[in-house]
Amino acid sequence: MNLNATDLCLTVDGVDHLRNVTATFRPGRLHTVIGRTMAGKTTLLRALAGLQGVDSGSLTRAGEDFLRTPVWRRDTAMVYQQFINYPHLTVFDNVAFPLKRAGLSRDEIRHRVQQSLASVGLTDFGKRKPSQLSGGQQQRVAIARALARRTGILLLDEPLANLDYKLREQLRDEFKALFSDQGDTIVIYTTTEPAEAMMLGDVVLVMHEGRILQTGTPQEVFERPATTTVASIVNDPPMNVFAGRLKGGQVTVAGFQAAHVSAHLAELSDGAYQFGLRATDVSLASSGVDGEVTYVEISGSETFVHVVVGETPFVVQLEGIHDVDLGDLVKLRLRPDRLFAFDERGALVRTPSHDLVSVEGR
Repeated sequence: MNLNATDLCLTVDGVDHLRNVTATFRPGRLHTVIGRTMAGKTTLLRALAGLQGVDSGSLTRAGEDFLRTPVWRRDTAMVYQQFINYPHLTVFDNVAFPLKRAGLSRDEIRHRVQQSLASVGLTDFGKRKPSQLSGGQQQRVAIARALARRTGILLLDEPLANLDYKLREQLRDEFKALFSDQGDTIVIYTTTEPAEAMMLGDVVLVMHEGRILQTGTPQEVFERPATTTVASIVNDPPMNVFAGRLKGGQVTVAGFQAAHVSAHLAELSDGAYQFGLRATDVSLASSGVDGEVTYVEISGSETFVHVVVGETPFVVQLEGIHDVDLGDLVKLRLRPDRLFAFDERGALVRTPSHDLVSVEGR
């Protein structure tokens, strides 16, 4: 049974927390909602769970008006960013707590708890207290408690946000298999991390300032971002977006000029556009346009170099560790075959082709 949200709106102190949110959540699919902090992701989950009222709109499931359905009848479980466990109870009793309150038999409780702990890799931890667990293990306990309830809707609000990077990577791989095995349950997972959204989601919803900007498969959203805002949100680092012009079969952006326009841009009319280019498609070169390094970030085996060309900022993503310092004068080269074209309002008009085109720096 689908969960259908239509034009959900909520304004608090003049700020839109939800703005005409319309989405269909289907059983057996993992929906990831990606957006920056304060995008409205948590508010949306709370509205779905019945923990937050809305000003207008509708929420239905199997013909039932969910907005008028009490929280305890919504068949919903929620896992929060800040994992919540009862410190005085064992892991087993933490997971069993909602089942006992629901009046299930002792045998059924034991079966569900053991099954849920096994699914999150905590079979041998049932007798421990939360204080004896790592942060990642405590979050697994919270997830096991939600799974044990076997609800029709499972809501996860940035459950990995408070964990270290390596642990997040490990749990992502486990969660993909875990949440894909939930049968007819509707799973909705929020995150600020593009890689997490793309890796986990069957369906990705991009949210910004209370609105759903785009919904699609990970591939659709990544390869065909509907707007410049979507393009920035679903790329890490955010996609470079800058003003440019197309004239006479040539593209000029921030001093760059392609010798020949790429095939995917050839049919566009001459005029002003916004162009987008991923950080991996900009490089440091011996020739190109001059820029100044404003910031350097080394992350593991990658180096992110922030460069300003005139007044246009670029981020360059390089493999390995590179000896680049603040204030260095460098030359940038872009790949015009990888340019995304948006109109002046930011709506997508062309995506890259696979034709390779040479670049001349000016």
